Amino acid sequence: MSERIGIYPGTFDPITLGHADIIRRGAKLVDRLVIGVTTNPSKNPMFSTEERLAMVEREVADMKIDNVEVVGFNALLVKFAEKTGAKVIVRGLRAVADFEYEYQMAGMNQQLDDDVETVFLMADVSLQPIASKLVKEIALFGGDITPFVSKSVRDDVVKRVEKIGRLGDY
Repeated sequence: MSERIGIYPGTFDPITLGHADIIRRGAKLVDRLVIGVTTNPSKNPMFSTEERLAMVEREVADMKIDNVEVVGFNALLVKFAEKTGAKVIVRGLRAVADFEYEYQMAGMNQQLDDDVETVFLMADVSLQPIASKLVKEIALFGGDITPFVSKSVRDDVVKRVEKIGRLGDY
């Protein structure tokens, strides 16, 4: 029987506890889970691709999951799936708005390569409100992001905010 390979793509800017939950659970569904760290041209990242790769690699190492690897990519997702041999795309869902976007993306990916299936995992209820974009906004306005990211990611974000400056005071 051939190895079942899945990919979990994202910008991970920064990686959150919600992402970590999907990684842990997605790794149980496949023999090997490739975390694909990419740049979305419609997003303005706080961290470079190299910094995000290092951050995700560190977080995955802390999870102590044997069948997960972290890879950077800058291509169509189905081309990345083909290159890695993946037949499963793992995506996390938090809310209805996520579903609408992800449903459209899954349909487009199916049109491009109908051998690759998209599997949706519902975020843990306690983690559903967490989004990287909101974590960055909270940090930029001086809020505490401790409930949403690991300590090491919190430290990375705080250092970055100190470097670029907070957005405001009341």
